[in-house]
Amino acid sequence: MASGKAKEIVASNPVVVFSKSYCPFCVKVKKLLSELRVSYKAVELDTETDGSEIQSTLLEWTGQRTVPNVFIGGNHIGGCDTTTAMHQEGKLVPLLTQAGAVKA
Repeated sequence: MASGKAKEIVASNPVVVFSKSYCPFCVKVKKLLSELRVSYKAVELDTETDGSEIQSTLLEWTGQRTVPNVFIGGNHIGGCDTTTAMHQEGKLVPLLTQAGAVKA
């Protein structure tokens, strides 16, 4: 069930951050997205009843077990380092805009 749930969340939201509420890297990514005025869905795996199953599903699906696990426009982007590097390279905002996630 977690597999279907994770894919449904990614399919129905332009930007998804699979996160843990206490993770400093997750906080950094969510802060960056908020500063960019991005509408995103955060799934806090430490507060979801099936969070560990979702995390296992993400590992099978993306090869990444760690959080944050970021998806934009249905595509797996990566974690904190990848997301912040894309922003520094000027590649993040166009991707977010294309996904329809940036609030005017």
